[in-house]
Parts: sequence; structure tokens; C-alpha cells
Amino acid sequence: MSILTVAWVVSFMDRTVMSVALPYISEEFHLLPWQGGMVLSAFFASYSISQIPGGMLADRFGVRRVATISLLWWSAFTALTGAAANFTHMLLARFIFGLGEGVFPSCVFKTIAVWFPKQERATANAIKMAAGPFGAALAPLFVVGIMSMWGWRHVFYLLFVPGFAIALILWLFIADSPAESKSVDATELSEIDEGESNGGGPIAKTSMGEVMRQPNIVKYFLALFAYDIAYWGFTSWLPTYLVQARGFSMVQMGVAASLPFVAGTVGCILGGWLSDRVLKDSRKLPIIASQLGAALLLFCSYFATSSIVLIACQTMAGFFLNFFFSTFWALPMNSVPRRLMGVASGFINTAGQIAAFISPILIGYLVTIAGGSFGLTFGLLVGSLLASCAIVMTISDSPKSDILIRPRTS
Repeated sequence: MSILTVAWVVSFMDRTVMSVALPYISEEFHLLPWQGGMVLSAFFASYSISQIPGGMLADRFGVRRVATISLLWWSAFTALTGAAANFTHMLLARFIFGLGEGVFPSCVFKTIAVWFPKQERATANAIKMAAGPFGAALAPLFVVGIMSMWGWRHVFYLLFVPGFAIALILWLFIADSPAESKSVDATELSEIDEGESNGGGPIAKTSMGEVMRQPNIVKYFLALFAYDIAYWGFTSWLPTYLVQARGFSMVQMGVAASLPFVAGTVGCILGGWLSDRVLKDSRKLPIIASQLGAALLLFCSYFATSSIVLIACQTMAGFFLNFFFSTFWALPMNSVPRRLMGVASGFINTAGQIAAFISPILIGYLVTIAGGSFGLTFGLLVGSLLASCAIVMTISDSPKSDILIRPRTS
């Protein structure tokens, strides 16, 4: 788990550094706001395409091979991003980068579903999810430190090193399932498999038809789509907003853009712990609370008249925005059977990545037509959170056990 957690940190650093460096890349390449949105969205366009194929590959070939290739792929194209000479080169590098990284999330969800018993999956997922905002928190500090010495290109060059190292470690130490690991004894294997309809090894035949027959699966998809319009809009445009709309310096932006993700790291861990230990019989409650809390704080941050109040609101918004993920993913991870978790998580996560593709472009367009104002942007963020909340309220608290849903034999 520790290896995958570190890999998740690096993956979020690799994708987040673009948001932090974008104001300075835009200055060098003379990019308009909509072009900046295209650069941010190019990654998510291909990242979303890879989600379901990534799940199928993880189910078919196991996470060890698929995750290792994914890490090497995206690390190489992170480095190539630094060599971009113009807007077109940047779009191409980010698109191909996203193809490789998009395979990775399903591998991680699959690993958690296979290696952890049901009662521990939300906590394990929370630790992994917390690595995301932690990586995003490191990114502004890393970018500012490197850019101040060598410029934005070296930010991307240097990120190749940890990606390559983690790929090597993952290949050497991660097994596809507990049954294939020499460090897991029969007692541990029995505890992991308790209540499951099959073991955790790779299963060759899975289909989208089986996934779509799982209770609430479409609602999970729609709820995450609406939510990620807000999350990735906030994440991708926060540094630009702080520099262009609020007049922050590079150093001020680096610190202010980092704090929401520091708080988000705590939010992820706390959300998973609450979902597993305190609210396992009412998992929707913390999800709804996180959505409403984030919406209120984003609303307040737009109207904040001082930098201190703005940073405080955005920091707490980061807490609730990331609190959501560990609590939300506890729902499918405790209802979808493990043999389908690769494809199912890929399908659900595709919703978020489609939203992540749309959101930066849409915000760039809104800022352009508003003459540089972010008022319409914050309206979009708050409205998306409320829409997601409304969908979550319709999800059944106690769906029929998905384990009882058998695949067709024909």
C-alpha cells in the first residue's frame, strides 16, 4: 500500500504542476485564457479515455504489469512537457501523458479491493486518496522553488526521476493478489476473502454489461461528474486566479495554492476513517456534508475582501472537497464485487475525468467572456456541488448486495 500511495503522490504532482506553472507558461507562449484551459484539459481528455481500458487491463493482466507500464509512460511524457516549444507541442505532450496516467487509478482501486477486507477498504482508500491532495500541496512549493532557480521547464524534467524509481520498486515488490504473495499466510488470506464470492486474482471475463447491472452505478457516475466539475475547476484555476484576479506574487501564490491541499490531505484521511469506523451504516451523510460545506466556503471565498479571509475560506474548501472523495468511494468499493472493481472503478472514474476535461476549458471561456472576472466561474463551481449533492441524496443507503448478482454463463 505504501508503494501505491507514494505513486499516487507523484501522479498528482505531475498533473498539478501544470496548473501552478500555467500563468508563467502562458506569459512565455502568449496564451489567451481559453488556450490555457485547453492546455489543462488536454491531459484530462486522454486521461478519461484510458479509465475503462485501464480497468479492463488490470482485471485481465493484473496490476503489477499494467501499473508499472503506466508509471514509466507518464513519467517520460512529463519530462517531454518541459521540452515543448509552442502551444501545439504542449497540447500533444499533455494528451499523450494523460493516456498513460489514465490507466493507473483503476489499478489502485483494484489493488485495494483485492488486498483489503471490506471493513477496511474505505480507510485504505482514504490513505491513498489523501496522497492526491498531499501531492497537490507539494506541487506549488516544488514549482515555485524550481522556477525561481531554473524556470518552468526544469519542473517537468526533474519529475521524471521519482516516477522511474517508483516504477522499478512497484515491479519488484507488488503482487497481483494476496494469493500470489509469499508474505501472506492462510489466515490473512481467509480474512481478506471473508464475505466475498471469489478470490482476488485477475479474472479474464468481465463486461460493461455486468458493471451496469450493479445497483446505483449510474448514480455514482453522475454524482462524481457533477462534483468534479467543481473540484477540477477549483484545482486547475486556483493559481491563475490568485495571480491574475487577486494580485498574488509567485511566492504568495505558491503558499496559498498549497494550503487547500494540505487541509485536503487531512480531510481525505478523516473522511475514510469516519466512513469505516463511525458512519458505516449511513455513508451518505459525510458525503452530503462535504458537498454543502465546500459550496458554502467557495461562495464565501469569492466575496472575501481580505487575503487572510480568502486563504482561510479556500483552505477549508480544500478540506471539504477532498473529504468527499474518501467517503464517496466507500460506496462503490463496498458494493461492487472485487472481480468487477477494475472495470467498475474505471467506469465511475471516467465521469470525473470527463468533467475534469470540460471544466478548465469552460472556465477559461467564462473568464474570457467576463473580461477577466471569475464571478461566473465561482457560480459554476457552487452550482455543480449542489447538483452533485442532489444526486447523492437519491442513492439507496442499503442497495441489494452486489455479490448476489452473478454473471451470465453464456
